[in-house]
Amino acid sequence: MMRSAILAETLKLLRSPVGTIGTLALVLGVLALVGGLILGIASGSPRLVAQAKFSGIDVTAGWQGLLSTAAQITAAGALLGFGVVLAWMFAREFAEGTVAGLFALPVTRGRIAFAKFAVHGLWVLLVGSALTGALLGLGLLLGYGPPGAEARAGLARQFALTLLSGALTAPVAWVASLTRSLLAGTAAAILLVIIGQIGALAGTGAWLPPAAPALWALSEGTEAGAAQLALAVLTAGAFAGFTCAHWARLQLDS
Repeated sequence: MMRSAILAETLKLLRSPVGTIGTLALVLGVLALVGGLILGIASGSPRLVAQAKFSGIDVTAGWQGLLSTAAQITAAGALLGFGVVLAWMFAREFAEGTVAGLFALPVTRGRIAFAKFAVHGLWVLLVGSALTGALLGLGLLLGYGPPGAEARAGLARQFALTLLSGALTAPVAWVASLTRSLLAGTAAAILLVIIGQIGALAGTGAWLPPAAPALWALSEGTEAGAAQLALAVLTAGAFAGFTCAHWARLQLDS
């Protein structure tokens, strides 16, 4: 039964333009922004260099600058992109009126919610792999040469940042389920981005789960450690559990 639920949720995502647009935005969109900033900074544009420095982006050429830029963009973009898709996965059942049909299925609603998280997690993994590979290709295309030990570590942090950002959108599913609203879920995703950005500027930002992965990746592990990342993972797991429990008790008239 669980396998059937996962297959059904996979087909829903594959056949919807939401998944396609989300994938393109998170991979090609981030890649285009990174490439544009790198080329703009390389051209010596004073305004762009000043804006990059103000945003905390490393303006040096090479792998370090590329990966710093990518982490900065991913920190905000991934939370929003993954969050919007997750909000759609949960809220669509209410918006399209298909939730009533779920009560006729032999699999429980709690397991259906778990299947949605499983499919979303697999999608996040594929997007993270594609984005990291694309950044590797971009660096080689720009003539940075094969990545050394530091660059490989940076690529690994980029991959981990993408996965953690996807996991941290779990509260979006909870909000979308409670409110039965795609707009509320999307608003929750935007709120996560705001909290993450504010946390990155605050002295205690590392203890804010939406900010911890970004601070860890951007500081190469100096501003956030294992404890903060563990808290972020536990927070994501807790909200996923809350969401599955809510779906297990779901009623058509509630």
